[in-house]
Amino acid sequence: MNIIGQSVPRKESWEKVNGKAKYTNDFESQEMLYGKLVTSPYGHAKIEEIDTSNALEITGVRTIITGGNFPLAGEEMRDRPPIAVGRVRYYGEVVAIVVADTLATAQLAATQIGITYSPLPVVNSPSEALQPGAPLLHENLGSYEKIAGVYPVPGTNIASKIKIRKGNIKKGWEESDVTIQGSFSFNPSEHAAMETRCSFAQIHENGMVEITSSSQAPFMIKKLIALYFGLPTGSIRVKTPLVGGAYGGKASVQLEIWAYIASKAVDGRLVKIVNDREEDMVTSPGHIGLEATVKLGCTKDGILKAAELLYLWDSGAYADKSIDLARAGAVDCTGPYRIENIYCDSLSIYTNHPYPAPFRGFSHSEVHFAFERAMGMLAKKINMDPLHFRYINAIKPGDTTPTQVKLNRSNIGNVQKCITRLKELIRWDDWQRIEVDENIIRAKGVSCIWKTSTIDTNSSSGVILMFNPDGSINLMSGVVEIGTGTKTILAQILAERLKMPVEKVYVQMLVNTQNTPEHWKTVASRGTFMAGRAVLKAADDVISELKERAACILRAPVEDLEVGYEKVFLRDDPGIHIPVKDIAYGYVYPNGNAVGGQIIGRGTYTLRHLTRMDKETGAGKPGPEWTVGAQGVEIEIDTRTYRYRLLKAVSVIDIGRVLNQKAAEGQVMGAMNMGLSFGGRETFLFDKYARVLNPQLRTYRPIRFGEQPEYIVDFVQTPQIDSPYGARGVGEHGLIGMPAALANSLSTALQVNLHHLPLTPELLWRTKERRT
Repeated sequence: MNIIGQSVPRKESWEKVNGKAKYTNDFESQEMLYGKLVTSPYGHAKIEEIDTSNALEITGVRTIITGGNFPLAGEEMRDRPPIAVGRVRYYGEVVAIVVADTLATAQLAATQIGITYSPLPVVNSPSEALQPGAPLLHENLGSYEKIAGVYPVPGTNIASKIKIRKGNIKKGWEESDVTIQGSFSFNPSEHAAMETRCSFAQIHENGMVEITSSSQAPFMIKKLIALYFGLPTGSIRVKTPLVGGAYGGKASVQLEIWAYIASKAVDGRLVKIVNDREEDMVTSPGHIGLEATVKLGCTKDGILKAAELLYLWDSGAYADKSIDLARAGAVDCTGPYRIENIYCDSLSIYTNHPYPAPFRGFSHSEVHFAFERAMGMLAKKINMDPLHFRYINAIKPGDTTPTQVKLNRSNIGNVQKCITRLKELIRWDDWQRIEVDENIIRAKGVSCIWKTSTIDTNSSSGVILMFNPDGSINLMSGVVEIGTGTKTILAQILAERLKMPVEKVYVQMLVNTQNTPEHWKTVASRGTFMAGRAVLKAADDVISELKERAACILRAPVEDLEVGYEKVFLRDDPGIHIPVKDIAYGYVYPNGNAVGGQIIGRGTYTLRHLTRMDKETGAGKPGPEWTVGAQGVEIEIDTRTYRYRLLKAVSVIDIGRVLNQKAAEGQVMGAMNMGLSFGGRETFLFDKYARVLNPQLRTYRPIRFGEQPEYIVDFVQTPQIDSPYGARGVGEHGLIGMPAALANSLSTALQVNLHHLPLTPELLWRTKERRT
């Protein structure tokens, strides 16, 4: 069989293209009630009074829930009231929930609730939050419950501080002949998934809590709802159907809490809460912002010697996942380069902005923008070709990461090979900057990328396989189908191992935590690796069962049998065999005696040898491997208007091994598009009161159809030994270097240093013309 590497159509594609695929908000029932969120119009204010009397008089309104007597929430640190109590800390924070017979009634009632606020001073950026006299957003920071690896600084706005200390930074500066320093920044922004978040919940008479949610993390919902409300985990059932885009934004647990609270307030009735677009953009977690300072030093020959880094992450009003984001940014703080001496502080800082969720790439596009722009500045200062500068400093097997993990060929791949291939595809040696005429300039920019996955050290994934009477197999995994095609990849892995047609592998798309094996979360490009390993183990389990059963029937030792091509056969004489379908549901002898039953296989996989990071040095192994790559962007800009066109975008990723060619290309292209949109267009605009001024897709404008460049994707294949068939995760990596490559291309074109995102024509004009 040769299924690995083939462009197998996705298992769920037909129901998606014919419009029959069901997402969370597609489910309705006659007994369903509806919740509507009432949110704050201020970034920071005291709640003086809430008057619900008029709203409660509206026919069809069941109840109105306000803050108080609810446990604090938060995955890393429990600092967030589900509904605001006493004051609001960000524009869009939920102050009340209306539950009514219809959504229209709930929306009407929400407009009739009278809330009196007293505005408070705001913190509008991480640097503002650190200023003397800045408003303290969490006076009780020192008393919040938190998990291991969270290091708040009580009495400040620092939710957590992560430190990386490798080598001797003083020695690094002494060995550096040339240094540069730059400051870089961008505001929080949005995921803009096509499907807005939606959850509904009910509490059955037997106490079973049932939640259906558009989520990347149904098992985390189960865990956290049990933790927050003191419920037995077995009494919670979470279902997740197909998810219409997530990009990290649906990894946070938020609407599910509100849906549970709302259901409990109406005696366990079924209650649905669905975000409108504005709520999805500002009330639910978005994309983190960053202020960064990068100082680099190298020898006159261009060998990097020192990196001193300060990353100030805009954690918004509540920490939630921002602490983990700051940690991930610290882990890979330098990009894929060999640097002996590193000093990095990565701080999660409270502001009065909407709080963040993970965003595709989990801090890496953010860090790489700052670091790769600094690399461009340093290459220019020593008058060295920027791609060659990266090539000679590329990290290799035998080197160590910022957290002091020693690398090998399996866990790092080949950065230099990616650079060489990028050089060919973008035709780097032909030209880097040309003046087409007196107004039009074309330019190219490059970046290198790497990413590991900073996830829980005990993260695991499980798979169950069940044979059907015709010899086909049902595959059940807790991986959520969020558009990545991972469940199709799992089917390919299974089909390859069993040497059977992939068409005879039926994948269950719905996740139900009561009967689907757990997969930690569908994040971090971990689905193929972790669930794939579980599939292989489950496949070995069913192979063993098939051989044992066939051994009795074929009267041959187990060790002489092989499984494949829908048969169990003698390895030295394949003509002696029995079809799998004849034994997969048991076997009936000619006299009527029966043995066995349905063959069921199971497999689990837990990441191995991961450790927590040392508090003082950051030393530790936070992830299993690094996917590396090189990326480039070619642009054309009109210096009269500072408008530019994206002409070409190139990615070369060391994927280990390609499992599904078209799926891999599609994942990388989609991520590249997001990266260019983030780098060139997307941002929240805040006024002086920390209110978001553009919370609609009319004013928040991702790249539209027709604005994309030509996308070129290629792969280097350096197999990862412990991964299914050598593959590495690639779901996020196409995004990571795009903002930096775009900034480098525009900096080259205009011959200025561009330090801020998004790279709008106005920003380019202001920077070039030195306008404020």
